[in-house]
Amino acid sequence: METLAERLGIGTRHLRRLFLKHLGATPSAVARTRRLHFAKKLIDETSLPMSHIAIASGFGCVRRFNAAIRTTYKRTPTHIRRIALKRERLPEDQYLFRLGFRPPFDWAGTLGFLAPRAIPGVELVEGECYRRTILLNGQEGYFEASLDKSGLALSVRIQFGDSRTLFVIIERIRRMFDLSADWQTIAARLRKDPALARRIEASPGLRVPGCWDGFELGVRAILGQQVTVKGATTLAGRLARAFGRPTSAASGLTHYFPRPEVLAEAKLTSIGLPGARAETIRAFARAVRDRKINFEGIVETEDFLKRLCEIPGIGTWTAQYVAMRALGEPDALPSGDLGLVRALGLRGARELEMRSQVWRPWRGYAAMYLWNVPEQNGVHGRKALISAKKKMIGGKGDSGELMTVAV
Repeated sequence: METLAERLGIGTRHLRRLFLKHLGATPSAVARTRRLHFAKKLIDETSLPMSHIAIASGFGCVRRFNAAIRTTYKRTPTHIRRIALKRERLPEDQYLFRLGFRPPFDWAGTLGFLAPRAIPGVELVEGECYRRTILLNGQEGYFEASLDKSGLALSVRIQFGDSRTLFVIIERIRRMFDLSADWQTIAARLRKDPALARRIEASPGLRVPGCWDGFELGVRAILGQQVTVKGATTLAGRLARAFGRPTSAASGLTHYFPRPEVLAEAKLTSIGLPGARAETIRAFARAVRDRKINFEGIVETEDFLKRLCEIPGIGTWTAQYVAMRALGEPDALPSGDLGLVRALGLRGARELEMRSQVWRPWRGYAAMYLWNVPEQNGVHGRKALISAKKKMIGGKGDSGELMTVAV
């Protein structure tokens, strides 16, 4: 409680009042409920020993875990598992989860955005499935995600050696696909702009895709300065092959993205990067390595943007894009983006900033609609949009947005 309140810049009593007012429960009750729900999920959907589940769900010891489960569900953990639906038997260290969301959820639109930006060897969009390698606490693994047959959840398969980190992995995946978004509230605000209202009608449920790792996303954003999406993706693939650790974890995945300490001293011009761009990535890597730039925990957006823009070669466009996707800042807007300006027929970033005031606090979602959904009218327009998404998911699409900030 004290640590959380300090990070938020408020007192513990005020924090407790806010939780009671908006959630109807104390912070400790919310945390306990989250642990219980995740523990129940592990009991139902995995064959992990109960001792592992107790640690993975944050109870610390089996005695507290057993007591909490019995008090809440009126059954022992073993009894709950016995009456749960039988699941398919999975290979060792592999887990299958269903992650719910509030519909609608435009999975095709999300993949359409991620596919042309997927780092070759590190990420792969194939058919209706997203797959990538992951590193966490020195451990290696991968996961893949696809839309569940019900259409009301993502089906996520995780391969990872340390079951104690499953809660962290699941939380990252939920943030990555923006599964906690209240889309109806967001759409109600964005529909106030007619240009966005037409796009929302054509593609309801579009989310802001996050990222697995903030550092990786930051490097990808720097590579995307003043080049097409396709060009940046090619450079990112070269970077991963040259400096990332190789793997044969899953089909189509060959490397883990290189860590900050590796890129901080790497000779990046060897993969065809201009000298200035290479130095920007090295400086960014050093800042993350030395924890001057931090993506973990509660991050104050304004302070983060200020520190990021202090790195030579990083301007407002890059900083806002990183805040939008790596921090999950819903109101971030790369207003210097030429694609956004052209989508609305405006004359520049200043007009876009003025136009965007009505979208607040959801400007990041507006940017996704302007990037991802061409303005279409009627049934024929919706059919054209679906066809375009299928092409993008197949790897043939390229939105080609360009930034206008000089770096």
